Amino acid sequence: MHLLSASCVCALLITSLLRQVRGLETFIGLYGETLEIPCNNGAVKAEDILITKWKYDKGEGLSGDLLVKKNQNVLISATDEYKGRVSMAANSSLLLSPARLTDQRTFTCMVVAGADITEFPVNVVIYKTPASLEISDNAQELEIGKLTKLGKCVAKDANPAANITWLKNNTPLVADGKGISIKASVLVDPVTGLSSTSSILEYSAKKEDTDAEFTCSTQHTVGAELVSSPVTLTITYTTENIILQVIAQDPLKEGDNVTLKCVADGNPAPTAFNFHLKEELVKVENADTYTITNVSRNTTGEYKCSLVDDPTMEASKDITVNYLDINLSPSGNIVKSAGEAMDLTLQIDSSGDYKVSWTKDNIKLDKEPKFTKLTYADSGIYECEVTNGALSLKASLELAVQDVSEELRPVAGAPVIRRLSKLRSEDGKHKVLICDVEGSPKPAVSWSINGTSLDESPFLNGKIKHKITVVPSANLTVSCMVSNEFGSDSRTINVSSLFEEVRMDKQDQSDENDQTKLVVGVVVGLLIATIVIGLAYWGYMKKSKQGSWKTGEKENGSSEEEKKLEEKVEENSQKAEV
Repeated sequence: MHLLSASCVCALLITSLLRQVRGLETFIGLYGETLEIPCNNGAVKAEDILITKWKYDKGEGLSGDLLVKKNQNVLISATDEYKGRVSMAANSSLLLSPARLTDQRTFTCMVVAGADITEFPVNVVIYKTPASLEISDNAQELEIGKLTKLGKCVAKDANPAANITWLKNNTPLVADGKGISIKASVLVDPVTGLSSTSSILEYSAKKEDTDAEFTCSTQHTVGAELVSSPVTLTITYTTENIILQVIAQDPLKEGDNVTLKCVADGNPAPTAFNFHLKEELVKVENADTYTITNVSRNTTGEYKCSLVDDPTMEASKDITVNYLDINLSPSGNIVKSAGEAMDLTLQIDSSGDYKVSWTKDNIKLDKEPKFTKLTYADSGIYECEVTNGALSLKASLELAVQDVSEELRPVAGAPVIRRLSKLRSEDGKHKVLICDVEGSPKPAVSWSINGTSLDESPFLNGKIKHKITVVPSANLTVSCMVSNEFGSDSRTINVSSLFEEVRMDKQDQSDENDQTKLVVGVVVGLLIATIVIGLAYWGYMKKSKQGSWKTGEKENGSSEEEKKLEEKVEENSQKAEV
């Protein structure tokens, strides 16, 4: 027995000499999850392993057994806090669930392969991200220049303890001992061992912090960054400046409305204002505006607003009401005689600089028209336009210059077509249709057929003549139509084709030749008769001188016959002239 015991002791010593301890590894696990702590990481081939054993460090040089695996059989030996929490994976890794902060210790995997015993120690570290991140106890408002507790940011149940950063509009805040103070503290849960970090921000607000967003954040060792919901605070400060705004159309003109608005930079803003309307003082409460309706040029002037609580704090603004009045004399329909003079006067009343332009029959004139001696060419529609910025007014007159001999001026009434005629051009290649119209005001003239070379005479004394040139290829019936505001009129005329007229012209020319021959024959006959009568008369007078012995009674008879003969000669002479 003693020999055997000695042999066993010797074997144990040899075994102790063959044991190897590998370097310490670190394994990071997450709180509450299953840990899979690796064994040897493939340093020993699985087929060579005879026994695998897991143990843990209890501290003070003591160790506790967890489980042993031999011949694919696993025997759990844990009797303390790990009872029911440990198992072994197929690759000999230790499975530990759920992970606790007390599991942050060294676990050792001992492997027996052949005559070698190797230990693989693993240091376990447990991390946990904060359960939440939120701002509490936040202030409702901050006063400018006063260090005030803004809020408290808490990151609960973390390991290790979280570090908290405060931000304003996503920009980190750094404590400076003046306007920014940050105080952090950590509280450890005695049961779980988890840490809760609290950070209190004290802040001295500025005016530009109005509507600023304050948040807190933390970036844990594992996991994504956490950011709290934003907090917006009311920044209060007294009024330092006010301005008066004028809300109106541009340009402001007579008849418009204008609103005065008093804007103060205090927060909360004042709710009562005084509006100085020239010589009148109007107080408004629970509003910052006052509206002046239907303004006129007399509204122009300086306006002010001030605080009811502090009348010395005021603002002013000048208001200008733009206006434009024009008077053209004479205007409307004007009828004058040629050679007369006409004074044209344009009176302008404007709130500012203005420009004047003139047109005649929609054609721009270089300058204002002057009429020292009217001519027919001065007839037309004259229009002036006066502009002052965006304001614009127009006035016009329609001038008709008539002949001095005309005593009657045209009276307003429906137009009448006095004559509708046609002419053939000198070259015989087209027809000219002429429509003579009377009426006032000037009538509009139109034709039932399209023509060329449209021509219209000046509208004088209520009369107008309109011409068109046509080239008819067939016999047509053409209508001339006229109208004005008092009525209308129309007439038609038959127009033959040019081909038909050429044929008729040849026939008419033949007839005219025959008539010419007849007239010439008659004229020649009358001339011969006149000569014969004249010769007879000459012979008769010669005989009368020779027979002066005839009685006075016969002489009187001869005188009567001579008178008749002279009348006959005169009549024949007139016929010959015709």
